[in-house]
Amino acid sequence: MQVSKGVEVLELEFNGNMIYPTLLWDQDMAVLIDTGFPGQMEDLLVAIDKIGVALDNLQVVILTHQDIDHIGNLPDILQINGSNMKVYAHKLDKPYIQGDLPLLKDGHIANPPKGRVDETLHDGQELPYCGGIRVIHTPGHTSGHISLYLRKSKTLVAGDSMYSVNGVLQGVHLPTTLNVEVARQSLKKYIDLDIESVVCYHGGLSVANINEQILKFQ
Repeated sequence: MQVSKGVEVLELEFNGNMIYPTLLWDQDMAVLIDTGFPGQMEDLLVAIDKIGVALDNLQVVILTHQDIDHIGNLPDILQINGSNMKVYAHKLDKPYIQGDLPLLKDGHIANPPKGRVDETLHDGQELPYCGGIRVIHTPGHTSGHISLYLRKSKTLVAGDSMYSVNGVLQGVHLPTTLNVEVARQSLKKYIDLDIESVVCYHGGLSVANINEQILKFQ
């Protein structure tokens, strides 16, 4: 699903459910936001290839948080293109992504995916890629959860801070959120943003009356 020029929502199927990583690109490079479940590398490569983006152009991976459906293909991506890659995540989730600590929600898995984090992110940070990316620390789902505001397209990549159903935002997903009250407070950070579309990792793209929808959760 194309949001705007250089912003594409990838659709990956896993056990009958869809997840939605986001790919950004311009004439110089590409940025992948979240990587899917372990074992989805081939599907991910096919989705990127369909857009016409060469894997060699993928220079940045941004992880919204540590959950296994977001970091699952990081090891494979690094194995294929690691020398040309920079990986970003929030400092609070970095040790889990790197395997220094067991994943908070999937600690029972014997060999969870893990990979290096090259740089940590903080609230309000601006990344220069693909027209500008603003980092928004939105804890609650995990302590190091981040969302990303794409300035050029006025798109909010919400990660798991919210979910949506049939294009309608549903707010915090209670069963998978570690601290529901903190997560609800995090949604207040979206109020002053000029948002034309939202990408939820679970639910996909929402484009109708975004600011009004978000106000419902305050």
